[in-house]
Amino acid sequence: MEWIANPSIAAWLREQLDEGYSSMHGVVPRGYPAYARVFHPADVRSLPDRPVPTYAEWEKLPSEETARLVEQFVDAPTTWADTAAAFGTVLHPLAQWQRIVRTPADEDWRSRVSPDGREFTAPMEGELSPAHLAAIAEHLVVHTRAPDAGFAALWEGRGGLVGFFGETPSRAFLTFTDDPNHQAMLNRSTHDPFNNVFRKPTWQEGILSREISEGARLQLPGRDHVLFSAAPRAFADPQWVLDAPWRDRIGEEHGFAPSAQHPNILWPEDRAWVMVSEIDFDSTIVAGSADLVRAICDDPRLEAMPIAEGADLTWDADELNR
Repeated sequence: MEWIANPSIAAWLREQLDEGYSSMHGVVPRGYPAYARVFHPADVRSLPDRPVPTYAEWEKLPSEETARLVEQFVDAPTTWADTAAAFGTVLHPLAQWQRIVRTPADEDWRSRVSPDGREFTAPMEGELSPAHLAAIAEHLVVHTRAPDAGFAALWEGRGGLVGFFGETPSRAFLTFTDDPNHQAMLNRSTHDPFNNVFRKPTWQEGILSREISEGARLQLPGRDHVLFSAAPRAFADPQWVLDAPWRDRIGEEHGFAPSAQHPNILWPEDRAWVMVSEIDFDSTIVAGSADLVRAICDDPRLEAMPIAEGADLTWDADELNR
């Protein structure tokens, strides 16, 4: 995987995208025979002897009871189909999460308690786990003549990815210590516009080098991306993060496990397919051949459905679960 300084090689993508977002083609290229929607997994929480309290109920519980319940939490991944069954709704290709969990207009859709007392938490947006990405990639490499040559585009706006000129970093790591020198450093680094009126912005390091951070971007409607060469076959291994040039080594220095930003767009050199994990989507879209879409939708490791070209995946598109 190498940074591509001249992203013009990906200009074809822009030509196949819509300017607006009335359909998925604001981010997913048109012109492919078939499309699959891969639903990102959600999470479900339960208690052994009672329903999970709602937010309002938590506020009324004594602290001792709250602590007792927290110790009994049982957390597990879940599917959209199981979620729909719990709420009495219907999973279909254009389903939207907030409709699946029957969210009232003035309430939070990210966490909802079902009639059977379980709490369902919304899927991650813009990314899959390395294992789920690997499951998709296993099919992708079979349906291209170029499994060892391709491209990965990363949205530049993820916190910490690129460096920039500023007064404070885009993210911070909390460190608890009694070291007076460390505390003095924190005091100096705190943004204080009243006492530092002449303070000039300085370069704030990101995960990527300064050369890449200041380099050209793949500019698509509403999104700018950093472009890398990347063999599709690499993503069929869940350990791909260890070899990614955008691996978060800064985070590792602060004790976090190895990680790397999920590619937002992935395609092979022959353009046989395109995989899009849009940052605001709770599902990943794969554009490609009918055989590829069928293989993805038939994989028991994935929850996926075919969708039509021109599909509307906007917030209010789920007519069936109104």
